[in-house]
Amino acid sequence: MNTLRELLERARATLSPSSEDPLLDSQVLLAHVMGCDRSWLYGWPEHVPDTPQIQQFERLVAQRKAGHPIAHLTGEREFWSLCLGVSHDTLVPRPETEDLVEIALGLDLPPDARVLDLGTGSGAIAVALATERRGWQITAIDASAGAIDVARHNAEQFGLSNIGFLLSDWFAALPAHRRFDLIISNPPYIAMGDPHLTRGDLRFEPQQALVSGIDGLDAIRHIVDTAPAYLEPGAWLWLEHGADQGGRVAALLRQRGFGEVRSHRDLAGHDRHCGGRFDAPGPHPGRGSPP
Repeated sequence: MNTLRELLERARATLSPSSEDPLLDSQVLLAHVMGCDRSWLYGWPEHVPDTPQIQQFERLVAQRKAGHPIAHLTGEREFWSLCLGVSHDTLVPRPETEDLVEIALGLDLPPDARVLDLGTGSGAIAVALATERRGWQITAIDASAGAIDVARHNAEQFGLSNIGFLLSDWFAALPAHRRFDLIISNPPYIAMGDPHLTRGDLRFEPQQALVSGIDGLDAIRHIVDTAPAYLEPGAWLWLEHGADQGGRVAALLRQRGFGEVRSHRDLAGHDRHCGGRFDAPGPHPGRGSPP
């Protein structure tokens, strides 16, 4: 027999050596195949799925054992209580990035704030901000056409009209006159050759969204150096970074003229986000509209 209980028990045994939570992984994959929530599996433990469902589940378990992220296998991930689509073109949204959303929502921004999300990936940050602040006008940028497609789909499924999407290598395709009240980014920040890149889920995520130079700071340097040209006077830049990069990122911000530089720790106690306010002298052109 291949009851739900038996399938879960076998899958848990299969995944135990390689998964941090083999039972949860098994439940998520089986619920995905069955088109139900996890509680239903326990309400009907003696239910026997049909043969195609069993075969699909076993294929997914084998892929998970090989290290494929659960989110890539199911095509979705919860972020900010939103069920977002993900793909092999995007990073899997992580809980610490929700802190970056919370930081942005806590800033004293105008009700019609212009926000730029650099390296949007699945659109997690942009979609979360757009749902919380319907008056904000958000521009979401990524250099991957596949990622832009995923992010646009996520915005459409929540009926969001306050996000514009732009295919661009960082600021390259932005008009020179554009100005923002907040630039926010979870850029690549892992150093080339970091051993974590050969372990776990990271092996299957897009390397261009993870790796950034010898010390992992190339993208952050570029963003910090270029962002002031696109910021309103007194506007903010906030970045996610590696657990050991907080001091260096804060120094980069100060060297570029940012004030009120702040760091924010994640639940593990590591500096994970850093931001500052840029007060540039002289007049700024008026605001534009999202693409």
